[in-house]
Amino acid sequence: MEFTGFSKKTLPFLAAIRKNNNKEWFSAHKQEYETLILNPSRAFVTEMGEHLQALEPSINAIPKINKSLYRIYRDSRRPNALAMPIKERIGIIFWQGNSKRMQSSSFYLHFSPEELYVAVGVRWFEKPMLDAFRQTIKNDAKRAELANILKVIKAKNKNYTHLEKGYKRFPKAFHADMEHADLSLYKGMATYTILDPHLIEDGEKLINRLYEIYEDMLPLQQFMYEVSLRVEDE
Repeated sequence: MEFTGFSKKTLPFLAAIRKNNNKEWFSAHKQEYETLILNPSRAFVTEMGEHLQALEPSINAIPKINKSLYRIYRDSRRPNALAMPIKERIGIIFWQGNSKRMQSSSFYLHFSPEELYVAVGVRWFEKPMLDAFRQTIKNDAKRAELANILKVIKAKNKNYTHLEKGYKRFPKAFHADMEHADLSLYKGMATYTILDPHLIEDGEKLINRLYEIYEDMLPLQQFMYEVSLRVEDE
C-alpha cells in the first residue's frame, strides 16, 4: 500500500474516540479505525522507514503492533486506563539497534486532534538506561559534547526544544561546580518540536518535513544510541 497521507477524517475520528471512550463504541467502529488509522500507519512506517534507514541503516521500521506501531488500547495497569481504555493519540516509533524499543534512541512521533509531536532520543529512562546515561556523561568531554549537540539543534529552528529536567538533586558523582552538571538531572533525553496535526493529511509533505526534522536532530540520535550500547555491553 502506497502512503499518500492520512484521511481528512482521521483527526475527527480521534476526537470521536475522546467523546466515546469505551470498548463498546470502539468495537462498533473498528472498521473505521483500520481504514483511517491502522492501514495508513502501516504504509507510513514502511515509507518513512526507508528514508530513515538512509540516515541510520540499523533503524527498525516494522509496521506491526508492538513494534513501530502502538496498541490502540491503553495498558490496563496505567492510571486512568479503565476510565479511558482507548488511546486518542497515535504513536509511531522507529528505534535503533537491538535494545527495547523505548530504551534505545529512536525517531518518534504521535498525533492527536491538537498536535503532531515529533521527537528524537529517549523520552524517559528505565534504570539501566539512566545508569548508562549518567555513566556516559560523567566524562567531561561527553557532557560538553551533549551540551553542544542540544545547543546546535535548538539553533537550527526556534521551535526545536528538549525535555525539561526531572530531578532536583544531583546524583552521586555530579555537583554544581561541574560544567554542564545539570545534564545529570534529566529523566530522559530527547529533542522535539510540535507541528500542525493536519500535516498528516498530505503524505509527501509529511514525509519531507519529518525527514528534515529527524536529520536536524540526528546528532542526538547518534549520541543516545551510543549510550544505549552501554546497557547492552553490561
